Amino acid sequence: MQTLDAPIGSSPQTDGVSTIYGLTWEDFQDFEARLSRSGNRVKLFYLHGVLEIVSPIGKEHEAVKRTLNLLLEAYMREKGIRFYASGGFTIAAIGTASGIPDDSYCIGTLKPIPDIVIEVIITSGSIDKREIYRPHEVPEVWFWSKRKLIVYQLQSGSYRQVDRSQFYPDLDLQQLIPFLNYRDQFDAVQDFTAQLRRQ
Repeated sequence: MQTLDAPIGSSPQTDGVSTIYGLTWEDFQDFEARLSRSGNRVKLFYLHGVLEIVSPIGKEHEAVKRTLNLLLEAYMREKGIRFYASGGFTIAAIGTASGIPDDSYCIGTLKPIPDIVIEVIITSGSIDKREIYRPHEVPEVWFWSKRKLIVYQLQSGSYRQVDRSQFYPDLDLQQLIPFLNYRDQFDAVQDFTAQLRRQ
């Protein structure tokens, strides 16, 4: 069995992301278990033999994630959309893929697999995170990257970029971007809510 002490191929850590290639699912599980025992707070993404190790989450990442959470939740409350915030938990397709989204939501009812997963990308890696969620047919994957919001919807087995979420058909997703770029989170949510009420 390949061990993480002598990986088949790896890339040096770049801006908080390290990538190791050629690992079996068993290698990944062993490494994941060792990290859990050590209390290390890194995030792991595994896809078809490639392991991505992401350093502990920084303040910028958390601020963007929470602002997006608050904006979405404000929208759903204003529009009377029932939702369940399901957070970040391991979504795995045994043998091939595993990852923990930054956040997730179930719309309408609570489900084992969320309707929306959210990834805030401050430092990008080599794994296409959409592919981690495709085996479980997560309907939508949202990315915040380089001050842009990009939403992918699962259509006929593949993720395609869309302008509007199927769960919020009346929401122009670009409308969220100015508020995500606010310097003050409280003001962002207040102003966004006020805008919704004027519409």
